Formats: sequence, structure tokens, C-alpha cells
Amino acid sequence: MRHPETIHAQFWTLAACQEGLVSIAQCAAAGISKHAVLRLVRSGAWARITRGVYDTNPVSVRDRACDDYHGHVRRRAAWIGLLAYPDGAATGGCALALLGVGGLPSELAPEVSRPARMDAGLRPGTVLRRYGTFPVVQCHGRDVATLVHALAQGLLTLPRDHAVAAICDALRQDRICAADLGRIRGLIRGRRGVVAVRPWLELVPGRDAPPAETFTRLSLIDHGVPPDGQQIVFRSGDKFLGRVDFAWMLADGRYVVVEIDGREFHSGDEMLADDAKRQNGLVATDRVIVLRFPAPRDSSDGDIGSQVADRLHHLGWVPGAHIGPAVHLDG
Repeated sequence: MRHPETIHAQFWTLAACQEGLVSIAQCAAAGISKHAVLRLVRSGAWARITRGVYDTNPVSVRDRACDDYHGHVRRRAAWIGLLAYPDGAATGGCALALLGVGGLPSELAPEVSRPARMDAGLRPGTVLRRYGTFPVVQCHGRDVATLVHALAQGLLTLPRDHAVAAICDALRQDRICAADLGRIRGLIRGRRGVVAVRPWLELVPGRDAPPAETFTRLSLIDHGVPPDGQQIVFRSGDKFLGRVDFAWMLADGRYVVVEIDGREFHSGDEMLADDAKRQNGLVATDRVIVLRFPAPRDSSDGDIGSQVADRLHHLGWVPGAHIGPAVHLDG
């Protein structure tokens, strides 16, 4: 039996690139026999994920401690699919995870498209897609759908919130441009489910920053209170008071603003102190009402839209106003 400590270092380097996963073919190439793999699984050193795919990390996925835990879980799902199907290409959410796009669900189903027969050797726990041919990029020697194609595939397969957030995140990172939205629209044309998801593209051109802001904006839209402005700078005279995530203008000249908190986006004592100073400066003007919410995981998390809608209706807010990029409270 090949004990883990006797396996060549290059094998562990390969496993690390694949989120700790290896295929039976890679084991054989490293001189680890099927019987040795079976004994490693029986001893608890490795775990069998699906046919021909093994996890070399003995720690349960939910108990793993790593800085990018959710990213690890998503990329791990992508590698399960790629290792299960040597001729497959990562698609949809799995491709986006490998490409470093944010806004994805915390968990993904292993998903690939392959040129071989769809029903040939289906691996339990994986999803095969029928996409025909599409351009790919390489990720550690494996095929991954290019970004625009992956976003189009994700639009058809991901929940609305995450599909929209992924596209917004790619725009925020300047990895796609507005013209690419037209390409995405063309790629989904004629696909199953396109009628339902096509309107989601109209939800994309927001000026969102992190995905949590996309989820918040969708919740606000769903509850009938789309923001009058987003990423608005507030000033008093020559003094900068702060930039807020969302804002609404009231008939009496006051403003309601919503700020999204969360350690993923505002971390450390220095940032928290800066947030408090900014809020105090806004509130001190007596013209700004500040509402703060934890960063949501999707549009329903935290019931943000409902709470903001109740507050705005109570304050007599009327839809239709537009707030420019900057507000001067002394004007």
C-alpha cells in the first residue's frame, strides 16, 4: 500500500491545483494502484466522491478551515466534474467558479459538457449539459468555457439572483463590457428556458459593487422600491460625508439611504471605525435617515426589500425621482 507520506510531491502539487481531488487515472500515472487507492479510502485517509474521483483531504468539506471557503467549495464542484469526465469542459456556474467570478451560489452541482454520448458512463452526482461546441480556455490543463459563454450558460441554469450577480460582477471587474450583454443575449436565443430568463438581463445594468449589493438591489426591485440612486456621494459644503450604497429622496427634502455591511466587504477595526464616522456625519445633518443591513446571500436573505419598503411608505416616499451621482446637502 502506498501511504500518503510516500507519494511523490508532484502528485500532491497536482491535487492542490484541483482543490485536493484526483482521478483514478492520475493515481495510476503516479504509480498508485487501484488496490492502494481502495485501501486509502478504507483507512479514511481519502474519500471516494464519485466513480473514478477521490478527495485526498480527510477532513469533511463542511469542517475545512480556509480563507476562501466558499470559493474552495465551488471550485471543488467544478473539479469533480472535470475529473469524472476526462473529455469534458466545465460550463455554467462551475466554469464561472474556476474563472474567479463572484455572486455564485454557495454550492454548485458538478457540471460539464462533453462531445461523447450524453448517456455514456454518467457519474452519480454530476450534471451533463448539451451545448455543442463553444470556445474554451485552459485551467491547469483542462477545458473551461470562456467567460461570455459561461455567463450565458449560467443565465440558463443558475437561480436568478446568482445569474444576475455573476454578470454584474464580471462587469464590475471590467472582464466584460456592455456590448457583451448583446452576445449573451444571442447565445441564449432558442435555448430551453430562454423566455423566462431573458428579462433578467434587464436587471443587469445597475452600478453594483460587490454581489451583496446586487442581491440587495434585486430585493428592493422585487418589493417595488427601486433606489432613486446608487453609489451616491453626499457632501456638505466642501466636506465629503460619504458614499452610500442606495438612496431615496423624500418630498420634504430628506433622504433615506441604505448601507450594506459585512466582513467580506467592510472588515477590520479601521474600516468599521470609518463606517461609524461616515454614518455619524450623515445623520448629523438631520437630512439623512440611515438604514444598515448585513450583507445578504441572495435577494430573500434578511428581508431587506420588505423592511425598506415599509419604511419608505411610512415616510411618504413617491417613486419616480432620480438622484444624481452627488448630493450637496447645503444646496
